[in-house]
Amino acid sequence: MSKSEFIENVAKNGKLSKADAKRAVELVFGEIEEGLKKAKKTGKYTIGTLGTFTITKRGARTGRNPRTGEPIKIKASKSLRFRPAMNLKKAAGC
Repeated sequence: MSKSEFIENVAKNGKLSKADAKRAVELVFGEIEEGLKKAKKTGKYTIGTLGTFTITKRGARTGRNPRTGEPIKIKASKSLRFRPAMNLKKAAGC
């Protein structure tokens, strides 16, 4: 689902104008983004009935170039993981 489709669904289901729905969606996404920025210290950001975002660290490692098979160095990096809350898992049938 694209962001514009998501906004359209929010507008339709919430009986809002598209402009109001867009502002609401942007506000929610903005709050999640701000929470993740603050989570750099703790490594976790939980939203009650939605789930938990976790920042994980990946160490440097050696990989292989799939075309040539030659070894390459992959730098250490951070990754974002999401663990859905129980009610969200149930809604998805998991």
